[in-house]
Amino acid sequence: MTATASSSSIPLILYNSLTRAAEPFRPIDPANVRVYSCGPTVYNYAHIGNLRAYVFTDTLSRVLRWKGWPLTHIINITDVGHLTSDADAGDDKMEAAAKKSGQDIWAIAAHYTTAFKQNLHDLGIAEPTRFPLATEHVPQMIDFAKAIEAKHCYRLPDGLYFDVTTVPDYGRLARHQDDEGESRIDPVAGKRHPADFAIWRSSAPGENRQMEWDSPWGPGAPGWHLECSVMSEKLLGLPFDIHTGGIDHREIHHPNEIAQNQAFCGGREHGHHGHGASGANIWMHNNFLIDRTGKMSKSSGEFLTLQALMDRGFHPLAYRLMCLQAHYRSEMEFGWDGLAAAQVRLKRLVQTVEGLRTRADSPEKGDAAAYRERLDAALSDDLATPRALPVLDEMLGDKKLSPGVRLAALADFDATLGLQLTTLTRADLRTRPKTATLDDLEIEAQLVERRAARADKDFAKSDAIRDTLLAAGVEVMDGDQLGWDWKPVLPEG
Repeated sequence: MTATASSSSIPLILYNSLTRAAEPFRPIDPANVRVYSCGPTVYNYAHIGNLRAYVFTDTLSRVLRWKGWPLTHIINITDVGHLTSDADAGDDKMEAAAKKSGQDIWAIAAHYTTAFKQNLHDLGIAEPTRFPLATEHVPQMIDFAKAIEAKHCYRLPDGLYFDVTTVPDYGRLARHQDDEGESRIDPVAGKRHPADFAIWRSSAPGENRQMEWDSPWGPGAPGWHLECSVMSEKLLGLPFDIHTGGIDHREIHHPNEIAQNQAFCGGREHGHHGHGASGANIWMHNNFLIDRTGKMSKSSGEFLTLQALMDRGFHPLAYRLMCLQAHYRSEMEFGWDGLAAAQVRLKRLVQTVEGLRTRADSPEKGDAAAYRERLDAALSDDLATPRALPVLDEMLGDKKLSPGVRLAALADFDATLGLQLTTLTRADLRTRPKTATLDDLEIEAQLVERRAARADKDFAKSDAIRDTLLAAGVEVMDGDQLGWDWKPVLPEG
C-alpha cells in the first residue's frame, strides 16, 4: 500500500537560518525542488549525532515529496579537503586517517562511504538522487577558484585564500561570527583577516600526500568549503531551493560556502526570497545531539555509532523514533533509558498495526481525512514531528475507524515519518545484543518448557529456566501488557 501526495492546501513553513525567521516555502521550480545536504567526511564511521542530521533531512525530503513536489536531493561525500578542525592549519582528515592506519586512502574512503550508506538504509532514510564524491569534482573546483581568484582571493606560500571583505555582509548566517566564530580559526601567517579561509591548500615541499592534484597554485588539494559550492552549482544550479546541515556548519563552513557563492555569482541576488546569491533560498540546520556520557566526539577516540546501538539490542528505527520525538531545531539529549523508551513505543506501534492487519477485511467504516489534515498541519509547521507522532497514536487507536481505513491512513504517516510501520513486524524488533548466547529458536524452546513447568506448578523448574535465560541475556516478561514473552537484557554503560 502506498500513500498519495497530500491534497491539503496547508502551506509548508520552514525556518530559514539565514533570516532567523519561519518562511513559506515557495519553490523556484515547482516541477523540480532542489535540495543539497552536507554529507559525511568518510575518514571514520558516523556517530549517532552525525546521523541525526540525515533523519532530519530525510524527513524534509519525505514531506516535500508527500506534498507533491518532485525532488532532486544531493548528499555529498567528502573524501578529500576536510581539515581536522575548522582551522586553516593541520592535516586533511582523510590523509590523517591514512597515516594513522597505514592504509590506502582510497580504500579508507570506500569503506566508510559504504558504512555510511548502510547506516542510512538501517535508519529507513531514502537514498538521495545522487551521492557525489568530492574527488570526482576537483577539476571543477580548480575552475571555480580560477573564476573568483582575481577579485576575491590572494596567494600565500601554503595556498590560495579567500578575502572575506570582498563580499557583502560576510558571516550573516552565523550572526555572532566575529566573537565566537573567529576564535575557532587558528591564525595562519600572512592572512589578511582572521576569517579568511583556504580555497586551495598547496602541498609543502617534501610533503607526501596520497590525494594530490596539479593546479595554478601548485600541487595540493582543495579547501573543504570549496567542494559544496562547486557540487551544488554543478548538480543543482544556482540558486537552488534548500541547503541543509548540522548547526555546527552554520558558524564557519556555510558562511564560507555562501561567500564563495556570492563571489561566483558576482553578488547578484536571485530567487523569491532575495537570498539567491547565497546559493540557496533557504538554509536549514538541525541542532546538536547531547550525550552526557561524553561519547559523541570522534576526537575523544570513543564515540557511539549506530552499529553500537544495534549491538546492544536496539533496533535502528528506535533511534529514528527517538530523533522524531524532538524537533530538529531543538537540542536532543541521548540516554540509554530514552532509547529504551523509544524502542518500547515502537513495539507498541508495531503490535497495534499487526492487530489491525488481522482485521483488515472488516467492513469499511469512518474517514481518516481529519487525521491526514492534522498530520499535514504538524509537518507543515517547520517539520513538527513531535506533534505528528501523537496524531499517529490517536489515529491507530480510533475504534470509530475500521482497521482497513486506519491502515490506509498509516501509509501517509509512513511516507512522511519513515518508521516502516506498514511492513515492520514483531519478529523484526526481536533484536539481540551482540553478546547474546542463545538464538530465538533456543529461547522459544525454553519458554515452552517453562510454560509447561508453570502449568504443572513446578515453580522451582520454572524459576531455574528463567534464571538460565537471564544469565544468557534474556528477560522473561510474565504478564507483559504488550504480550511480549521476552526481551533482551541490555548491557549497562
